[in-house]
Amino acid sequence: MLLPMAPTDSLFLLGESREHPMHVGGLAVFTPPEGTSAADLRAMFDTALAGDQVAAPFRKRARRSVTSLGQWGWDHLPHDEVDLEHHVRRDALPRPGGMTELMTLVSRLHGTLLDRSRPLWEMHLIEGLADGRYAIYTKIHHALADGASAMRLLRDSMSEDPHRRNMPTPWQPRNPLTAVPDAGVAVSGGLGSALPAMAWDAARAAVGEVAGLLPAAVGTVDRARRGKGGAVSLTAPHTLFNVPISGARHVAARSFPLERIRLLAKHADATINDIVLTMCAGTLRAYLHTRDALPDNPLIAMVPVSLRAPDTGTGERAPGGNRVGVLMCNLATHLPDPAHRLETVRNCMNEGKAALQAMSPAQVLAMSALGAAPLGVEMFLGRRGPLRPPFNVVISNVAGPRTPLYWNGARLESLYPLSIPTTGQALNITCTSSDDQIVFGLTGCRRTVPDLHPMLDQLDAELDLLETAVGL
Repeated sequence: MLLPMAPTDSLFLLGESREHPMHVGGLAVFTPPEGTSAADLRAMFDTALAGDQVAAPFRKRARRSVTSLGQWGWDHLPHDEVDLEHHVRRDALPRPGGMTELMTLVSRLHGTLLDRSRPLWEMHLIEGLADGRYAIYTKIHHALADGASAMRLLRDSMSEDPHRRNMPTPWQPRNPLTAVPDAGVAVSGGLGSALPAMAWDAARAAVGEVAGLLPAAVGTVDRARRGKGGAVSLTAPHTLFNVPISGARHVAARSFPLERIRLLAKHADATINDIVLTMCAGTLRAYLHTRDALPDNPLIAMVPVSLRAPDTGTGERAPGGNRVGVLMCNLATHLPDPAHRLETVRNCMNEGKAALQAMSPAQVLAMSALGAAPLGVEMFLGRRGPLRPPFNVVISNVAGPRTPLYWNGARLESLYPLSIPTTGQALNITCTSSDDQIVFGLTGCRRTVPDLHPMLDQLDAELDLLETAVGL
């Protein structure tokens, strides 16, 4: 029996093609514990591959059938039907085994489609780094997990204790001795009996929201018309990033001390995300300017934002709980002064967050969908790239582990995020924090953006310029 798939998850399957792989990825680099080597880590993975237990998320296969009326659903495979030798692969870097060779390999791996006849994930164990470290590249279909979910899977597989041993791999159950019913298996009082009540509650909630959707939409479009921050943009210019794309990928990454950006944000009366966006703004401005392709109008970024209510100090969350929305941010790429760009970004994000916080969760979801709808329509109908893009680039910031993490004593040194370019959006910038650093991960269409390294160098320059602008 197929377990129903959320409509938003199935969209990533419906919109996928050879030119548009729809998986997210992550590159983790580990330093083996003292007295061991990368070969010892490989041996531990080899031992794990001989096991027969696979955690539930890694046994989910996407399927659709007559019984599901052609809709996508999840089929949970038995442990012994998951071919780990297919999903967990071994790779070795050519000499000299540096970051250039590692990123070249990962770029190639990130451009290939996942096999839909199997659970939608792969893990590549990579040896050959000249400094003795060990790398793991993982890709998971966006229908199965988003960036935040993938980050949770990573955290769950590691420990803050450097002395802990006999830890399972990410694909193994945390405690294989504990019997847990698989999702989709009918159990008394479980999901099957709860579905009618859930559907009824959802229907009643939707009826109560309808009256508020029209005013929310009118206000959102009016803010966009006046150039204010919100979930919709009407002014994104066309750029060399907003074109049809190929399936080949190019990835690059650069890390910065998190404390350096945190200090800059404090002195600028801004958030860390404001600093990240402004660094990206200056980088995109310089990249386009050197190619004589900088539009007169500012670039617009689509920014997923957390609208989690602040702690009330009572041990309970303030009303509203966890809320996530999408904002369109004016990157002020038409302004030469980095301080002015930061001021514009900060004001735009503050306006947008205030607008979303005044809405209900359903209204936030509806307005966010409205902002991204033009691109979605283009993806599923034309796949040629919009004449007027709804935004120019996606910039997201995924919270990562805040403390050092270890897997069987091997320290996680770096975590590089890889994301999804789409039609008309040839570049994606995803940031994630890990322990004491923040990593900017750039994922681009190899044909449209053949060299991402100038952007990495410009990120360095933009951080220096911002520090100078605020007097640091």
